Amino acid sequence: MLLFQKSILSRESVGGMHMTKEIRKTAQAMVADGKGILAMDESHSTIEKRFKEIGVENTEENRRKYRQLLITAPGLGKFISGAILFDETIRQKTNDGIPFPKVLEQQGIIPGIKVDKGAKPLSLFPNETITEGLDGLRERLQEYRSLGAKFAKWRAVITIGKDIPTKACIKANAHALARYAALCQEAGITPFVEPEVLMDGSHSIETCLEVTTQTLAIVFKELKALKIDLKGIVLKPNMVVSGISSPDQAGPEKVAELTIKCFKETVSPKVPGIAFLSGGQSDESATLNLNEMNRKFKGQVPWKLTFSYGRALQRAALKAWNGGDANIKAAQEA
Repeated sequence: MLLFQKSILSRESVGGMHMTKEIRKTAQAMVADGKGILAMDESHSTIEKRFKEIGVENTEENRRKYRQLLITAPGLGKFISGAILFDETIRQKTNDGIPFPKVLEQQGIIPGIKVDKGAKPLSLFPNETITEGLDGLRERLQEYRSLGAKFAKWRAVITIGKDIPTKACIKANAHALARYAALCQEAGITPFVEPEVLMDGSHSIETCLEVTTQTLAIVFKELKALKIDLKGIVLKPNMVVSGISSPDQAGPEKVAELTIKCFKETVSPKVPGIAFLSGGQSDESATLNLNEMNRKFKGQVPWKLTFSYGRALQRAALKAWNGGDANIKAAQEA
């Protein structure tokens, strides 16, 4: 009996070691030099807003056509290491019947999946939210893995405003992020940990620094408490920036300086890489800010610094496409 138990344990630990290796390998590949991550995981309501801007109807076929255009762009794999898909998108196929995850792999791009169910009002805490989606996540992750997903994404949203964020809101979201990360690693999927302090508001860059520092400190405390392998995650945070309606907009130099200051205080050196979200910044600002960080701090920080942009990568392509098949080539070039 004892021998039988030992053999089961050794088999399980071998399986666990294999999983750990795979998760870490994916995390490293996601932050490869000269590449970033394409976020194309917009929910139906978000893509509707984007389509409205160009006068395109939000149908499943139009969503499929648009996303097919993105993932089949020639040479995309030279610049993109991974793509975050939506539940609908990971199940879709090209005109030739090839599943989207397969197309991405042919381009040398790692397929990923958004698994949260969105930010919902946090009970008893006005103007604050909690991200939902933990119920049934273990089973969903198994299915997504069978569909080809190698990494996942969960976004927590922290708002700056009058008397917010509260510590309770940050802690609740950080705990949910850690539980999600644990379920991912158990399933052999690399978790993207995304705590986003929103740009919305007229707050100063110093306020953003304070809130982002507090948020990341609590997130890493929760990750540690739930035994997350930090070498097998990618952090997807906001940059430390001025509020979008602040009269005093900090330039790239200050953004780079305060963002790195914040990370040095809060982010474990075990984390292989940080893939910034654009978070409502313009294509140009998001690029200039990241460029400044890499220019100024490359070799001085333990993590790779890259991007995980949605709007900042797609905006030009979406405008060029405009819903027309004749514009596909122009959109792909954009």
